[in-house]
Amino acid sequence: MTQTITEDRGLDDEFDQQKDAVIMMVDDEPILMEIIQTFLEEEGYQHFITIDDSTKALATIDQERPDVLLLDLMMPEVDGFTILESIRRDAWNKYLPVIVLTSSTDSETKLRALEMGATDFLAKPVDSSELALRLRNTLMVKAYQDQLTYYDTLTNLPNRKLFLDRVDWAIQRSHRAEKPMAVMVVGLDRFKQVNETFGPRAGDEILTQAAARLKFAVRQDDVVTVAQRWQSVARLGGDEFAVLLPEISQAEIAGSVARRMLDALKEPLSVEGQDVFISASIGIATSPEDGQDSDALMKNAAIATDFAKQQGRGTYQFYSPDLDAKSRELFELETDLRRALSRNELELHYQPKVETSSGKTVGMEALVRWRHPSRGMISPGVFIPMAEDGGLIVPIGAWLLEEACRENMRLAEAGFDNLKVSVNISAVQISDPGLHDVVANALANTGLDPARLILEITESVVMGDVESNLKVLHDIRGLGVSLSIDDFGTGYSSLSYLKRFPIEELKVDKSFLDEVEHSDEDAAIVRAIIVLAHTLELTVTAEGVENANQVAFLQEVGCDIIQGYHFSKPLPPDQLLAFLQG
Repeated sequence: MTQTITEDRGLDDEFDQQKDAVIMMVDDEPILMEIIQTFLEEEGYQHFITIDDSTKALATIDQERPDVLLLDLMMPEVDGFTILESIRRDAWNKYLPVIVLTSSTDSETKLRALEMGATDFLAKPVDSSELALRLRNTLMVKAYQDQLTYYDTLTNLPNRKLFLDRVDWAIQRSHRAEKPMAVMVVGLDRFKQVNETFGPRAGDEILTQAAARLKFAVRQDDVVTVAQRWQSVARLGGDEFAVLLPEISQAEIAGSVARRMLDALKEPLSVEGQDVFISASIGIATSPEDGQDSDALMKNAAIATDFAKQQGRGTYQFYSPDLDAKSRELFELETDLRRALSRNELELHYQPKVETSSGKTVGMEALVRWRHPSRGMISPGVFIPMAEDGGLIVPIGAWLLEEACRENMRLAEAGFDNLKVSVNISAVQISDPGLHDVVANALANTGLDPARLILEITESVVMGDVESNLKVLHDIRGLGVSLSIDDFGTGYSSLSYLKRFPIEELKVDKSFLDEVEHSDEDAAIVRAIIVLAHTLELTVTAEGVENANQVAFLQEVGCDIIQGYHFSKPLPPDQLLAFLQG
């Protein structure tokens, strides 16, 4: 049974949940089954399967997965003992409740049935009141056992074991119906970081709320026939969920369900009075194209999920054979990334930051690059998420920070002693208790004046655990370094918090500048950000500036600093020095 029993439900509610049970009857007396069904319908039961040909019993049990079986013992061709014996040998049906119907009164028959695994007895002719009580009690026990065995204790969703069995069932069903089916693996993005930031209790609350959102997003018409009495969303473990669509007319239906789930997670979750934003990456595999059994189908859906994460998260991806090769390539790339630091394959490029009023270079942003020995330059969009997920971003970030400070000291020795270097800090680093020491050590080891170092953090990073992040940032600010909010306007921060953080700079995201020449709305947003920042006595830097018209607009609205390809692409150290020497 898919319905769960919780402590706050009354007995009447529990009995009502049982009315969704599928009751299967196997008896060579159709009239008797009709009488029993009529009585049980009056009791509120709705789902029945009746078999008067006992040779079809086992196949029907395997196909329909009833919640309870009413089984006659004495039947021609295949008797009830044979059916009972076969059921108890089957891994899935081993614990299917079987209420034996028998007109025999001898103890030998009853004892034999009990030895073979009968759950209960009913004597023929069946007493309706006794039937109702025995059926109710049997279903209550089954619901309790199912809850312990097949359901996740945190979310009350089906667990991995139950879900995989349902996938096998759905594959067989879709094969017979000659209709495709789909499975989806849903991974919450950066949940590990959120869990580390807020703690395990808040992490459990996030999982519970996310599970409810996902379940709500899967509509009843997304599943069919007997599967409608099942919960189609399951928790596989950790931050992974799964969805089963037993029959779909076309693959795009699975895409529509994926989009609804992604939309359902867009609104913030409320955890301990704070808004927490979380997204998901979804992989989709269909049968028969992508697999003929649950192992193959789930493996391929998981490959698609991993690829969706690599594509930027918050999206979905259908499996294709090409992804196998890409998955192996990404795995090899992650292995290589673990050696990149020790092999000196990482390097920093620097994009100049130019004062708007004078055109003078006043600083630069340090951007990490990976020069792979055989693949050439690897995009940061590929390896940075990989480093975050694989736990590599903390050592890479520590190296990056010290190297950026060291390069700024080299520039000072070359006569450019008034430049500030900006370094990005990720959510993982903010959550790392050693971040303060990492910054302090980088300054101490290089001798850089703290006033010439800016640490850039994004809005979403700041708005994780606000109080904890406030303490971290104030501690770091105490070292004398400056703090900047990167990509301002694209995150979810509250302006009421902005004045609480010890920041000195806001960076206007490139997305607002792309259409600023043609969009009054984007121009108004940029103006508003600059007015807000200056009111709070903050410096404003516009990033992603690509043409003279954007420069003119930013000069007009009073932007302080400009950064972008209009002035220079990110440069390796020797080219940066040449740029500065002009």
